[in-house]
Amino acid sequence: MDIQLHASWLVCRQECIPQEGRFTLQLPVRGSTATHGTDFDAARAAAPLPFSGVLSATPDGDTLLLRATGLPAAWQGKALNGFPETTNVLDAPRTPQVSDAVRTSAGATPQGTQTWNQGVWSARIALSPQRDTSPTTLPVVLALGTHSLRAVAQVDGTWPPVVGVTGVAAIPPALQAALDANANASTNSSASGATSDAAPQASTPPAAAAATTPDGSWFLALAAALLGGLILNLMPCVLPVLAIKILGLVRHGNHSRASQRAQGTAYTLGVVLSFMAIGGLMLALRATGEQLGWGFQLQSPAVVAGLAALFTLLALNLIGVFDVGHLLPSRLAALQAHHPVADSFLTGILAVAVASPCTAPFMGASLGYAIALPAPQALGIFAALGLGLALPFLAASWVPAVAHWLPRPGAWMDTFRKLMAFPMLATVVWLVWVLGHLTSIDGAASLLMLLLALALVVWSLGSRRHRHWLLATFSIAALALLAGAIGQNVLQMEPAQTRTADTPPGATPGTTGTAPAGAWHAWTPGRVDAELRAGHPVFVDFTAAWCITCQYNKKTTLANPDVLADFQTRQVTLLRADWTRRDPAITQALEQLGRSGVPVYVLYRNGHAPVVFSEILQVKALREALARL
Repeated sequence: MDIQLHASWLVCRQECIPQEGRFTLQLPVRGSTATHGTDFDAARAAAPLPFSGVLSATPDGDTLLLRATGLPAAWQGKALNGFPETTNVLDAPRTPQVSDAVRTSAGATPQGTQTWNQGVWSARIALSPQRDTSPTTLPVVLALGTHSLRAVAQVDGTWPPVVGVTGVAAIPPALQAALDANANASTNSSASGATSDAAPQASTPPAAAAATTPDGSWFLALAAALLGGLILNLMPCVLPVLAIKILGLVRHGNHSRASQRAQGTAYTLGVVLSFMAIGGLMLALRATGEQLGWGFQLQSPAVVAGLAALFTLLALNLIGVFDVGHLLPSRLAALQAHHPVADSFLTGILAVAVASPCTAPFMGASLGYAIALPAPQALGIFAALGLGLALPFLAASWVPAVAHWLPRPGAWMDTFRKLMAFPMLATVVWLVWVLGHLTSIDGAASLLMLLLALALVVWSLGSRRHRHWLLATFSIAALALLAGAIGQNVLQMEPAQTRTADTPPGATPGTTGTAPAGAWHAWTPGRVDAELRAGHPVFVDFTAAWCITCQYNKKTTLANPDVLADFQTRQVTLLRADWTRRDPAITQALEQLGRSGVPVYVLYRNGHAPVVFSEILQVKALREALARL
C-alpha cells in the first residue's frame, strides 16, 4: 500500500524561498504492521461519532457562543474539549477545560468560558484575530477523554467584520518586513555594482519583488535599463552593427543638420520600437503559458537561418558583390535613395535583432524585474533598454560637438566599407555554429550550402550592365532545388537530450560525482539540492550557444587556472544549464533568481542565499566568493 503526500512550504531566514515535494511511504499489506491490527481497530473505533443532539453557534462581539443539547448523560457537568474543523475562526484550537469547582457556574480561563445549565452545555470562545471567513456552518468535534462526537453547528446571527483583511489572511508583520527587505535588496542589486568587482548580491524572485517594491523602484529599474542598453553597444555581439552605424555617421557629413537629426531619430525609433515589440511578444506568449526569456527568438532554427541569410547579404553588399539599387525596380531604388530616414529606421531594427541575444551588465536584473510587472510598466523598461542602445547614434546626430569627432568623408570609406564585410561574415559563422547546436551537423552543413547558393544568385543579379541572365536563371533554380531537398535539415531540431553548451550534438555528458577542475555536468531540476544535501557547494553556469557574452566568459574567467584550482580545492560541483534550446525548467530556475536571460552565474552553499554574479564574470569576484566557502 502506498501513502502519498504532496507538500509545499516556505523556508525563511533573511528571505523566504518557496519549496515543494512529493513523498511516498510504502507499507506492505501483510507486514510487521499486521501484528498491530487491534491498535488500528481501536483507532478507528475512537473516531468521532455523529452527534444526534443539537449544536448552535452565535457570534457575540469578539466571541462565539456554542450551545449543545442532547449530550450523553455521562458527560453532564464535565469539562469538554471542543475542536472546530474550520481554521482561523476561533482563537484557541479547543475550548478550555474548567475545574470541578466551577463546572456548574461560569468557569473562566484566558481562552474562554464554558458552563452547564439544566443539561445544556455552553462555551464562549474568543474569535481569532486572523479570521478570514464568516461561515454559515461550523463543524465541531466535542470530546471527553477518548470519546468524541462530531456536530455541524448552524451559525445564527451576524459575524463581526473582518478587520484589515479582504478575502485573504493578512500577512504577519514579521513576514511583511522580510519581504520588504528582500525587495529593497533586489532593487539595490539591480541599480548598483553589476559591473564591479565587489562581492555579488543575492537575488530575489521577481514575483516577490514586484509584489512588495514601491513605485520608486520602477524608476531605478528604468535607469538601470538605460545604462544596460548603453553598455550593450560595447558587447561583442553588437560589433557588426557598430560597423553599420559608423558608416552611417560618416555619411552624415554630406547631409544637412536637419537630415542628420532625422536619421538619428529614425534609428532611435527603430531600436526602441523593436525592443518594445520583442518585449511585448515575450510578455504575450508568457501570458499564454509559454516559458520564455530574453533571446527566445534565437531558440528557433528558422530565425537563426534567416539572420544568417541576412548577414550574408549584408556582407556581400559591403564587399561590393551587388548593389541594392541594382536589384530593386527603378521606382523602389529611387525611393531608397531619396529617403535615407527609412534606411536608418531599418538599421535600428537590425541592431536589435543582433543585440537581443546579449545581456549586458545592469540588463539582467532589469529584465527579470520587468517580466513580473504589468505590461505598461514592463514595456517602459524595454523602451529604456532601446533608448540606451540608440543613445550614442542619437547624440552624434543631434549634438554638433559629437559629430565633429568623426573623420571626414574620403576615399578611405570604400576600404573601410569592404573591411566591415568580414565582421558580418564572422557573424554568419557564429549563427551557423548556433544552428548546429539547435539542429545537427547536417543542419549546419545544409545552411552553408543554401548560403552559398544565395551568394551565387545575388552575384549573378548584382550588376545591371553585366547581368548573366542564363547563370542567374540556373542559380535561382539551384537554390530552389536545394531548399526543397535539404531545407528540412535546417529547420528540424535534433531530439532533445541532456547536454551542455560545450557538448557536441549526440554526445552525453557526465551526470554523477563532484567535478574535477574544468569538468562540467549537465544541470537538471533538483540536481543543486541533491549536491547541497551531499555537502558539496554548487556553481551553475546558465548559458546558451547563441550568447556571445557566455562564450567569452567561458573562455576567460571560467577557464582561468586559478579559478579552476579553487573549484577543485573546495570540491565545488560545476553544473551547466544549456538554454540554447527552449527549456521551461531552466526558464523557471532563472525566474527564481530574478533573471530572464543569460548569462547568469550562481554559487550555492548550504545555509546561505544564492550568490548571483555580474553578467561580465570577473576572476577577482569569483575567487573572493569561493574563498568564503
